[in-house]
Amino acid sequence: MTHRFNPTILREYDIRGIVGDTLTEADAYALGRTYAALARDEGAQRIAVGRDGRTHSGALEAQLVRGLTEGGVDAVMVGMGPSPMLYFATYHLDVDGGIQVTGSHNPADYNGFKLLLKGRSVFGAEIQAIGRRAAAGDWSQGSGTIEEVDVRSAYVDRLLEGFSGNAYRVGWDAGNGAAGPVLDMLVDRLPGQHHVIFSQVDGNFPNHHPDPTVEANLADLKELVASEQLDFGIAFDGDGDRIGAVDGTGRVIWGDQLLMILAEPVLKERPGATIIADVKASQMFFDRVAELGGTPLMWKTGHSLIKSKMKETEAPLAGEMSGHIFFKHRWYGFDDALYAAIRLIEAVSASGRSLTGIMDAMPKTMATPEMRFQVDESRKFTIVDEVRDRLSADGAKVDDTDGVRVSTGDGWWLLRASNTQDVLVARAEAKDEAGVERLVAQIDEQLAKSGVKRVEIAH
Repeated sequence: MTHRFNPTILREYDIRGIVGDTLTEADAYALGRTYAALARDEGAQRIAVGRDGRTHSGALEAQLVRGLTEGGVDAVMVGMGPSPMLYFATYHLDVDGGIQVTGSHNPADYNGFKLLLKGRSVFGAEIQAIGRRAAAGDWSQGSGTIEEVDVRSAYVDRLLEGFSGNAYRVGWDAGNGAAGPVLDMLVDRLPGQHHVIFSQVDGNFPNHHPDPTVEANLADLKELVASEQLDFGIAFDGDGDRIGAVDGTGRVIWGDQLLMILAEPVLKERPGATIIADVKASQMFFDRVAELGGTPLMWKTGHSLIKSKMKETEAPLAGEMSGHIFFKHRWYGFDDALYAAIRLIEAVSASGRSLTGIMDAMPKTMATPEMRFQVDESRKFTIVDEVRDRLSADGAKVDDTDGVRVSTGDGWWLLRASNTQDVLVARAEAKDEAGVERLVAQIDEQLAKSGVKRVEIAH
């Protein structure tokens, strides 16, 4: 047998598409067979499998498991839960890898698979290789077993291990995503008063889209914090690996600001350690880590790339603007929004201030939201190269870790190609509105020189 995946679903970090259109149950089966063959090549036999709360996750999971077992691999089913619970299961159980069926923070009609094998994320070239292997029908044969294991209470125990935070009044918004049931178990055991909304799993996402990095999706959480006069609020994405937060006044705490707050107690215990943020992060973050005696490192956007860099630099903490926070300090190094929330409560406690007070004390800058605009897939990387070459020739201060990040007297701006879509992404930050306008004008000027007009698309 051979199987061809729609090439659009073989993404940089995972396999993801629109169910019934670019992604089918036949794809789930073929992935199971192909992954089983890959696993057995590496001597892997037992694989943990989890799923999110989307309406089609159960059916995709069933076909995935059929493929795994017919390929001769044993499936250990951990049931529905957030992606980080599946990641935890790969450490907690006697397994050689894991697969989570999840559409992450995408709309309700999307779904996909996040793959782990032998302690690593399967991404990039390895995902393309899965496509080729399925097309060649290079599959193993066998009859693997299926067992079901409930890891939820072990996961909650581990989340709370060594917890040293104070009691606060906290609002929580699970967005009807897969983290809801675990969140309900967690808050029962946390000190303080907890107000939880939308913890019932509903793959239709009836209340709002489960992406906490878009401010409009935090409206319900802000309202809860205001009406109940809470200390702060925390929100999760559809599969619980990205965190969003607001302070007691409803101000959004962006990914790089969260990372600045979380870094302080880590650097007290690990002086001089490397703390990583992606190229979209504020200059304030890098300055603050240096001020705290840490070694700030700017790295490429993308959870698999960040995890690899953390291993290389032995960084205890890393994060992205998109709300992925990775703790190696007292944790496993994977992105887990529930664990990041626990550490946020601890960090606020250790600071001796309120989260609102911490936010008040942060340096003020003006930043654009992430600007996204469509370009031809074949041109997206070359446009960034053209911009970099022109600016370098002009003697501009350019960092090309991931796209181009240009520093000027006003602040900085970034232009990079999305790894997962035919989109260019831009951002700018300055001390004031006028500075931001000058930086955005530079972005427009560079795009125009490459024949692109900036027409923004919605997230």
